[in-house]
Amino acid sequence: MYDVVALGELLIDFAPIGADDSGYPKLAAKPGGAPTNYLAALTKYGGKTALYAKVGTDAFGKLLVRTIADTGIDTAGIVSDDSVFTTLAFVTLGASGERSFSFARKPGADTCLAFEELNLSLIDNAKMFHYGTLSLTNQPAKEATQKAVEYAKKTGKLITFDPNLRESLWADLSDAKEQILWGLREADVVKISDDEVDFLWGKNPEDGAAMLLEKFNVKLAMVTGGSRGALVRNNNAKASTCCPAVKPVDTTGAGDIFTGAAISRLLKFGKAPENLNESELSEMVKFAVTAASLSTQTLGAIPSIPEEKDVLEKMKSLPDCLSCV
Repeated sequence: MYDVVALGELLIDFAPIGADDSGYPKLAAKPGGAPTNYLAALTKYGGKTALYAKVGTDAFGKLLVRTIADTGIDTAGIVSDDSVFTTLAFVTLGASGERSFSFARKPGADTCLAFEELNLSLIDNAKMFHYGTLSLTNQPAKEATQKAVEYAKKTGKLITFDPNLRESLWADLSDAKEQILWGLREADVVKISDDEVDFLWGKNPEDGAAMLLEKFNVKLAMVTGGSRGALVRNNNAKASTCCPAVKPVDTTGAGDIFTGAAISRLLKFGKAPENLNESELSEMVKFAVTAASLSTQTLGAIPSIPEEKDVLEKMKSLPDCLSCV
């Protein structure tokens, strides 16, 4: 039995580690992809997971499959295809570690995953199904995602969703909005950033969380605000926290690690998301924010996931705050 099966991109992030005399970046290849990062964090914190994804049979694809297996994620749902190249993402960083992406993806292997290639027994044997929007930008991965969500819902799985908006991958941002709204309507648990809340509705995080609960019937809303912290809310209670003091060098994957850490606490509590009380929501958001914050001190996403003991220790230094995002 799996705790979570996810569908989406498995790719190489090229993170800058310096520049030559002419200003061209020196890059380090790191494993990545939002659903993959999420599963890696969840696996590290005790979850049993599996991934649906497609890579090429090139050197990067083979390396990624091996790396994912080493993290403990079941690779039975990963398809290797010799007709496409493994997707690459080139990351540039701002002064405080903020990242922007340029994708080699025309097409990339991740967009070429077809529904017929999915081993549905993975969903049959899972408690939850997770997806994002990068698999909704192009066919056939879009159809694979939509049909997998439909199948997971029909078989009674808890559905989790992270919009993970990457504007450069959409030919038309109105289509991005449409697909995100579709994803929200299908989900039980949503992790969304404050920027995405603003993109969709022009609202603040508190109002965005309320809209998810009231208009989309989401059972648990989690809104992240980067270095400002995060809030989580269901219809019974809410909690928020600020971030611990860290010196970020790379924020790649921090939101995914937040989600994996948060869902690990949901599994630990053993309760439906709508039944979590204020104390449980507080522990969830503190653990998730701390794990995400610590990850920003190391280049890359999967290699940066902190140990659970280090997260629990750092949580003790979280500042008191009433509102943070």
